[in-house]
Amino acid sequence: MSGYTVRIATEADEFEQIHALNYRTFVEEVPQHHPNPERRLVDRFHDENTYIVCKVDEVVVGMISVRDRRPFSVDEKIGPFEDHLAPDVASPARPCEIRLLAIEPGHRGGRVIFGLLSHLLRLGLERGYDFALMSGRPANMALYSALGFRPFGPLTGSADAPFQPMYATAQLFAMAQGRGRLIATLPAMLARGLEPSMRRTRPAARRHRSGC
Repeated sequence: MSGYTVRIATEADEFEQIHALNYRTFVEEVPQHHPNPERRLVDRFHDENTYIVCKVDEVVVGMISVRDRRPFSVDEKIGPFEDHLAPDVASPARPCEIRLLAIEPGHRGGRVIFGLLSHLLRLGLERGYDFALMSGRPANMALYSALGFRPFGPLTGSADAPFQPMYATAQLFAMAQGRGRLIATLPAMLARGLEPSMRRTRPAARRHRSGC
């Protein structure tokens, strides 16, 4: 990650940059929210989110967030997410929801995604998450599948900004690694740290950008 710094956001200036990047991504690029003159979008779960940011010098160029308080945004859109899982998918003990993956266009290479997801993976292991939810753009489903995510339930969002609910487990990450389609470090860490007790999150990572 030469030139990049990845960390959990704690400073007021980082949060202001998060709100600005959130606006550019989910208002101006993905028409998920209405424009406003401040060009600033504060997520409705802001106080419950943990944000991981990728910075160049002091500039935030990428972010992702995780939240583990129910109801999740997916629950609000389709009802309890467990009701939509296949019968062979065990209900998780400690799920989380990954949201607000956003990366500035000039930094959408693998290094930023890898850095965000690696940090998110470590955080998920520390917190004992065993199941990760995410909503992603249908156009990026091949990427999410390669990372170990599986679609479930109906599409949410709007015709202009549709999103597909997805989930991932440690086993799915391990399977993705076995197919050789993933950045090897992430699923390997997941499989070692979580498979026995099924604990972790997504780590995923993703993205070109996905909105949630």
